[in-house]
Amino acid sequence: MTISIGHRSLHIASLGNLLLWLIAAFHMLLAATLIAVLFSVSPAAAADDASCTGHNILTDLKQSDPARYAEVVKEADAVPNGKGIFWKIEKPGVKPSWLLGSMHVTDPRVLTLPPRTQAAHDAADAIVIESDEILDEKKASAALLMKPELMMFTDGTTIEKLLSHDDYVRLEDGLKQRGIPLAAVSRMRPWMISSVVALPSCEMARKAKGVQFLDQKIAADAVAEGKQVKGLETLAEQLQAMAELPTEFHMKSLIETLALGSKMNDVVETMTDLYLSGDIGMTIPMLKTVSPDGEDEDGDYAAFEQRIILDRNKVMAERAAPILANGNVFMAVGALHLPGEGGVIELLRKQGFTLTAVN
Repeated sequence: MTISIGHRSLHIASLGNLLLWLIAAFHMLLAATLIAVLFSVSPAAAADDASCTGHNILTDLKQSDPARYAEVVKEADAVPNGKGIFWKIEKPGVKPSWLLGSMHVTDPRVLTLPPRTQAAHDAADAIVIESDEILDEKKASAALLMKPELMMFTDGTTIEKLLSHDDYVRLEDGLKQRGIPLAAVSRMRPWMISSVVALPSCEMARKAKGVQFLDQKIAADAVAEGKQVKGLETLAEQLQAMAELPTEFHMKSLIETLALGSKMNDVVETMTDLYLSGDIGMTIPMLKTVSPDGEDEDGDYAAFEQRIILDRNKVMAERAAPILANGNVFMAVGALHLPGEGGVIELLRKQGFTLTAVN
């Protein structure tokens, strides 16, 4: 998943939150598509439908530190368009369209669309998603592998050479839990490895069994119904955006991911609960509670937000506008693309559309 809540947030994030920004970003369509195809999850791991063991961080925080919890709620309430994942899109002279904030996971709670959302999907003339390439994972992965330098080190560097001994052991253990040998990813760039170890084992197990993540299911159902499916960007464009960020930035993210260990299950569970309740604006304030100490103002955050979030929001809104102009469209993009002054909702409003949250 990705989010924008304004440049204000960049100056209060800690080193640990560098990891958490990437977690939020990399429930990203690119990672969701590549994990099952490029990482050979073992049959044993696939057969072991590991239990999802995460706990809601905010539930615990509300009990242990009510004042800090109140701060999280206050910050979330200040996020523009931070409430709701389903929006009605209107423009004079055409039928209404619909916008769903998606979560790129296989969690059955997420895959079951509410009745009104499902009805909008079924009645739409066209379906719009981030990338229509996800309809054929193998074809998409083959195309991405045409640019191996964006996903792998091609100069002989391996991830082992970039990690301390302790971090190397953590990585090896984390991958082993997911049925992935370290040798299979040793030449992969850090952000790709981070996207794997950040996911709970239960999510990896479902992916290994071929369970579709939400966007895939939406697209596949549309094709089965004879509907046209259109994409707003390519997976290669997403890959290029991530590859343009410094390796050092991604290494920090990987190390912090490894350090959190099983706490990652709690982070993902809380993000899922917020998604299901529609409290998208609370995601980043929640993430900051996981690693609240210290500040990092080295400019990496600004580069990350601009390249991975704001730039892509603009592309999505610009490419969606002419499609939405025809009316009766069902559009689904990552939920954390929606809120904020630079989010897709505000950008579509600037193009003359009226967007209203639907409960």
